[in-house]
Amino acid sequence: MKPVSIAIDGPSGAGKSTLARMTAKKLGYIYVDTGALYRTVGLFVLRRGVGTKDREGVAALLPEIRIEMAYDGAGVQRMLLNGEDVTDLIRTPEVSMAASDVSAIPAVRAFLLDTQRDMAKKHSVIMDGRDIGTVVLPQAQVKIFLTASAAERARRRWRELREKGIDTDYESVLRDIELRDRNDSSRDIAPLRPAPDAVMCDTTEHDLEASFGMICDIIRERTGDGL
Repeated sequence: MKPVSIAIDGPSGAGKSTLARMTAKKLGYIYVDTGALYRTVGLFVLRRGVGTKDREGVAALLPEIRIEMAYDGAGVQRMLLNGEDVTDLIRTPEVSMAASDVSAIPAVRAFLLDTQRDMAKKHSVIMDGRDIGTVVLPQAQVKIFLTASAAERARRRWRELREKGIDTDYESVLRDIELRDRNDSSRDIAPLRPAPDAVMCDTTEHDLEASFGMICDIIRERTGDGL
């Protein structure tokens, strides 16, 4: 059978990764967290001391970067940077902002585009990010734009960081969320926006279980798959 592609786009902290992972497990698809690719590049750039908005400097580093996606026994995507597992290291607020910066650099987007598309050619995937339905997989059978209010997304991210032992305050997380929203929506290359045929899904007033139900309903309606 021809592989099926499901694209889930939306702003930072909307719950894309968690919901996409749950849905992929339910369907037996491969989950691809594309934001983790940009975070991994951002981490490498930070480590090398190059400005994350320095287009020429960042582009010069790309030949030194080898990114691999692996999956553990629970099906969780692990990110390997030149052989090092950086899955947890790429989830800090600093790396989040670095990812937003480097994602606006055309050379970085070109560097990662083939990796993302190759996965969809070979496997049925649920892929989440900022421009999956508009740029990476414009022919995806299902496109969902997942969002929530900035305040609610900040609350979720703050709680997630606290659970991981990262000490930060809610106000700082909210400022980072709002700044990343502006950066992602206003960049020249592949700005964050819904695809014309995407289904809008606002989870502000819904818990995880209800949001998962909404995603499953959308996929069922679009594909006829018996979720």
